Amino acid sequence: MQQGRPARPPATSMPQSSAVLPGDSSGQTDPPHAIRTWLAGAHDLPAQARTEWAAHRVALLSLGRRFAAVRIPGVIIHAAVGTDDRQAVADTVGAQVRGPVIHDVCAVGPTYWALVPWHPGSHWSGTTEISYLGPVTYLGVPDLGCTEPPGPYWVTPPRHCRDLCHPETVLDLIVRGGHRLRHEPP
Repeated sequence: MQQGRPARPPATSMPQSSAVLPGDSSGQTDPPHAIRTWLAGAHDLPAQARTEWAAHRVALLSLGRRFAAVRIPGVIIHAAVGTDDRQAVADTVGAQVRGPVIHDVCAVGPTYWALVPWHPGSHWSGTTEISYLGPVTYLGVPDLGCTEPPGPYWVTPPRHCRDLCHPETVLDLIVRGGHRLRHEPP
């Protein structure tokens, strides 16, 4: 799912940019072609991303251009939600993170990828076990219509161009999952 090496973890602050509107709560949605165009802009050749989506349902996009990604092991998400039921995970993640999240079972076990803003010099205030991936890393991003297995799929697809998760809400979910893993018997 990823190639290259992980970006250096960001620090404790995540400055906001007018170019990035994570978790916009306005309820605005954009047409799928506009969102695909925005996502494809993370590829060196945007038309190639569209070709990959058409042929393989997934395109390999460069992180650090339009967004970064937080790699979250499935066990943490499932502990935070209290189940591994696909619909329950989608409902809870959608309500709590309010941004685009990808699920892939082909990575290193069940893995979730929260798309978050990328800013040069930003820092990830999360744990060292959770990878924050930016430049020099690629992520397999499913086509917008891929909302269930097989292969990578959107747990919560982007609702509009520049729709990204707030890093703080992603971290809250990770912390809750980690806490439950440490304190609740299996």
